[in-house]
Formats: sequence, structure tokens, C-alpha cells
Amino acid sequence: MQYNKVEISGVNTSELIVLTEQEKTELLKKAHSGDKAARSLLIEGNLRLVLSVLQRFAGRSDSPDDLFQVGVIGLIKAIDNFDTGLDVRFSTYAVPMIAGELRRYLRDFRSLRVSRSLRDIACRAVQAREELSAAGIAEPTPEDIAAHIGADRREVAAALEAMTDPVSIYEPVYSDAGDTLCVLDQLGDGSDTCDWLDEIVIKDAIGGLRQREKNILYLRFFQGRTQTEVARSIGISQAQVSRLEKAALDRIKGML
Repeated sequence: MQYNKVEISGVNTSELIVLTEQEKTELLKKAHSGDKAARSLLIEGNLRLVLSVLQRFAGRSDSPDDLFQVGVIGLIKAIDNFDTGLDVRFSTYAVPMIAGELRRYLRDFRSLRVSRSLRDIACRAVQAREELSAAGIAEPTPEDIAAHIGADRREVAAALEAMTDPVSIYEPVYSDAGDTLCVLDQLGDGSDTCDWLDEIVIKDAIGGLRQREKNILYLRFFQGRTQTEVARSIGISQAQVSRLEKAALDRIKGML
């Protein structure tokens, strides 16, 4: 079989060898007996396995070369710990080892470190969200999740947000006819902050809103609630919240 050439960590994937299950078993026994040449051949003969696992982590901002090297570490651990006496294919054992090594790397070496306690809450929250969805709650809110796991709503919201991958300020958010708008273009530099006159205009604009519109804007932008949460809080549908919120913002923009 002919493979396309792909260079990753200095390895030409089109030249990688493929071992049969019998060859793997024989090399594993030799490697466990201290044969370094057999161990090296095993590593080389299973690099395609690492590449196949890497496809699960495609689309991340991490360097493919770094992820490949981490995957190889997982492969080496699998080679060193595999029990040849078990009636199990080596790949069946190695794939979870490689994937686990990659997950640990992505968890522990993020650009922004997250505390262990926050990670624990996030893991419990994700599991709770799946359980609540399976129980019939289409969109579990932070309150639902917090009540399910016995945690504070703010801790749950912070934990889920902390586990979200950071976005580069150069990440494109819009492109039209060659003009690309990046996240950086949407960030203020501090020079355009509202002065006292702007604040008066904004207060007047908000003051002209109906009480329900003020309440919706307060819950949405001061308490950080979702439209679904606001709808439940004030007893109307999410579609009504969306319509009222848009109308209120449009009126404020019109006055500004």
C-alpha cells in the first residue's frame, strides 16, 4: 500500500513500517527481556497508531509536532506495560494509553493553568449536564447543574468557562472581500472610554425603557444570565426575552 508523504516531527510517514500482530508479539517479548533494538522497532512500527489517535485531537491550536511526540510517549508506556500473556491485541491496549497521555498533556500544559479544584468541578458539571440532558432537560442551566452536583452556581459557571480553550486575539471572526476582522479589532484600547457626557446619555436612554426591559438587561448583562435563564426567572418564553432585549438595545443605540 502506498501512503502519501507527510512530515511530522521529522518523520516521513510514507516510509513507516507496518508490523503484523505476530511480529508485534515477538518483538514485545524481546523488548521486555531487555532487547533495545526490538523496542525501537516496536516504536517505529506503531507510529501509524499514534497518527490515527492524533486525528481525534485535530483542529486544536497546539503544535501537531508536540502532540505527536506526546503520543509517542503514550505508545512507549504501552509497550513497556503491555502484558503479552493476555488475549488482547496490542493496539486495543495502546490506543487508550496514547489518548490518555494526550489528554493529560492538554489538561496540564494549557497556556492558562486552571486549578485542580476548578477542573474537578468542571468535570462533574459536564457529567451532570449529560445526565440532565438524558433525563429530558434540553438545555440544563448553571442552576440546574449546580443543584444536581451540590455546588454553587457561580463556581459551576466559572469552572465551565475556565475549561474553554483560549482564543487568540488574531483569530478571524469575519471576512469579506479580503478584509478580515480579528478579535483584536474588537478590543478597545482605553482611549475611547465614555466620558461623563456619554454616561448621562446612556443613563437617559436606559431610563426611557419599560421596567420589564430594564429587568431583562440587568439580568442579562449585569448578572450574566442566559436568555433561557431570564425567561424562566420572569415567566416568559426565551423568544420573548430575545425580542424584548433586541428592542431595548435598538432603542438605546438609537438615542446614542
